[in-house]
Amino acid sequence: MLDEEDGQPSRSLDEYWAIVRRRRWYILIPVFACWAIAWSGSWLVPSTFQSDALVLVEQQKVPEQYVVPNVTVNLQDRLQAMTEQILSRTRLQSTINRFHLYETRKRLALTQGGDPVEQMRTDIKIELVEAPGRPGQLTAFKIRYSAGSPQLAQQVNSELTSLFIDENLKSQQQLSESTTAFLQSQLGDARTKLEEQEAKVRAFKASHFGNLPSQVETNVQILTGLQAQLQNTQRALDGANQQKLYLESMQQQYQAIQASLGNGNPTATSPDALSDDLLDLRRKLQAARLRYTEDYPDVVQLKDKISKMEKLKQDIDSEITTKEQSAKTPSDVDPGAAVDVQRGSTSPMMQIQSELKANGLEIQNYQQREKNIESDITTYQARLNLTPETEQELADISRGYEESKSNYNSLLQKQNQSQLATSLEQRQQGEQFRILDPPSLPSRPSAPNHLLISIAGLMFGFAVGAALTAFVEMTNVRVRQEKDLEDAVPLKVLIGIPHLDAPGEDRFRVLFRRLELVAAVVMVIVILVGNLYAFYKS
Repeated sequence: MLDEEDGQPSRSLDEYWAIVRRRRWYILIPVFACWAIAWSGSWLVPSTFQSDALVLVEQQKVPEQYVVPNVTVNLQDRLQAMTEQILSRTRLQSTINRFHLYETRKRLALTQGGDPVEQMRTDIKIELVEAPGRPGQLTAFKIRYSAGSPQLAQQVNSELTSLFIDENLKSQQQLSESTTAFLQSQLGDARTKLEEQEAKVRAFKASHFGNLPSQVETNVQILTGLQAQLQNTQRALDGANQQKLYLESMQQQYQAIQASLGNGNPTATSPDALSDDLLDLRRKLQAARLRYTEDYPDVVQLKDKISKMEKLKQDIDSEITTKEQSAKTPSDVDPGAAVDVQRGSTSPMMQIQSELKANGLEIQNYQQREKNIESDITTYQARLNLTPETEQELADISRGYEESKSNYNSLLQKQNQSQLATSLEQRQQGEQFRILDPPSLPSRPSAPNHLLISIAGLMFGFAVGAALTAFVEMTNVRVRQEKDLEDAVPLKVLIGIPHLDAPGEDRFRVLFRRLELVAAVVMVIVILVGNLYAFYKS
């Protein structure tokens, strides 16, 4: 062994064993006394029985892909909030009064006179339980309550378990309903803002109707149609002007024919221009029939012109023939036939004049239509020119509308989901607490732990005995060995005188040692029996 700090050699194991034998009663008596006091005191403390209950957190019965829960508070926070509510003074006092707690329960003097509510809070223990194989995930919790009797512990724990289950159901419904009510209020505000934005967009579209970006395609189509109508109108106007020139030419030719017949010229013939025009129209009709059907407007118009021109040519030829006959045999001509000739002489002219008049009206209609179409084209071109500016203004206004609409749709979806979740909670189909292990009826007391107190008394007794032995050894210095004398006096021992027993001393020493042995054995047996009894009672 190492030397001590003061430079003197340390004691050997034999010396320590000699000290233990010499001071055995300084150790044994404190050990037995401390153990006896601790063991006896543990049985004076009233027994406490602990009832355990396991509550499982059961997930909602409808899958979350169909109904998303609107309460996302984790189990630890929810349990803490419920614990604070259930362990409130009002609720605990009601439970204490119902079961008459802490009135007849015996306690030590140090624990008497405490606040019953605080004592009950001390007796209640809440322990979270993690899922097997999934650390950190809480799926259940234990409720423990300690009372003076097993039945009372079980009854009070049943009451506490019911309070937790009812409080969870109530708090879940309240949280779900408050979430739904909040979303409804937010949805109302979003609906009001959306209606305001819709009114702005509606007013802007009403004031800029015709040049909106959504009407660009329509305006382009209308403008294209108007341009096509303008081309058709201009083409028809050109045709009407040509028809006018043609009718004026026919009128001049017919007037020349009448003048020739009035001078008695029997060789008057149908104008060649009429025949040429008729032949030209027939060629055009044949070409049009190759490209179009019989109901096509150009084909119908050509057929009508050919019909009118053939009739006009026929009338002119008939009049020329009548004039020739009346010039050859004027005496044989019937007066009625002269009237017919006169009528026939005026009929083609009147027809041409009528055609000219109708042609003039047609030209005026085409010209008016052309002006109207050009005005419409100008209007739609102006609309198309204003479209970019209108589009920018509409985008500025629509931005707030789209944001309001997106916010409203999002809140509406959340509100619908929240309503489903609230309905699920009201039907008690959401996340619920279910009693997995009902409150147990304890068969043994949970406190005090007599065996542990007994062992603690033994340990304390050993410590007291060791301290007392050390104190006596340091204060009662004696020379017991040759080594002790050499350390005290710087001289060598020449001879040693052994212990000489007086008459009867040896017998007395034997008797005393036997009594000591019996007392020590009795103490050890008492300690062992007491610890075994405490072990089986614990």
